[in-house]
Amino acid sequence: MKDTTQSLRKLSDSKRIVIKVGTSTLTHPTGRLNLRRFHNLVRVLADLSNAGKQLILVSSGAVGLGVGQLGLRERPTDTPTKQACAAVGQCELMHLYDAQFSNYSVNVAQVLLTKAILNSNGGVNAGNCMERLMEFGVIPIVNENDTVAIDELELEIGENDSLAAIVAGLVHADTLILMSDIDGLYSADPHKNKDAEMIPVVYQITEEIESIAGGAGTPNARGGMTTKISAAKMAVNAGIDMVIMNGEKPELLYNLLMNDENIGTRFVADSTK
Repeated sequence: MKDTTQSLRKLSDSKRIVIKVGTSTLTHPTGRLNLRRFHNLVRVLADLSNAGKQLILVSSGAVGLGVGQLGLRERPTDTPTKQACAAVGQCELMHLYDAQFSNYSVNVAQVLLTKAILNSNGGVNAGNCMERLMEFGVIPIVNENDTVAIDELELEIGENDSLAAIVAGLVHADTLILMSDIDGLYSADPHKNKDAEMIPVVYQITEEIESIAGGAGTPNARGGMTTKISAAKMAVNAGIDMVIMNGEKPELLYNLLMNDENIGTRFVADSTK
């Protein structure tokens, strides 16, 4: 067991940061884009980039946006329609990111990945590409390629959490941040248990911590706490700090990354890595 009195590394010292935003952060329950939150997120990320932070954005939302773009009333259940939603939604998602970031003179690049790519030399190639993009001051925007990687669509698991952790390892990030519809890791499901307490810092991912998991919080979201804890295990084992925070107020990224305030739940990196 690690000493819980140990001093924590200042997150404001983080130079390279991977930030994952979930569908619930980007869209309304209707599947349509939450314009105010989207604009705020882009503005904050552009400002952090201007401050010298190297950022990679892992963005969900393609399927959710596709549902709205195609006028569907709810998320489809068959895989081909999910793929169609992903194809339409990814185009719209990148168009919106490009348009909004250009308002702040920040360039972005699309990077679509699959497990097959990451488990081959393609993972190294993707990492090298993202490294060079960041050297040019570009923010890579990463997503699972849901039009071909159908396993995740069929299993309904939020693979962008683990994708973000893998990307963080590939580019040797200092910090990984998962922005979701929950403030952090709680002792129980806060949607069901009013006595649930948020855990501010996790120094070691024990069996007890792993047992704390729940389902997706909103109709168009796929991830739950299980995938976030799995991502945390990958991150801390790679020597990367990880934070789970609520994406409702993107401005809190300033508090976390500039002012070293305690936001959400922080999983402390293995200092031996």
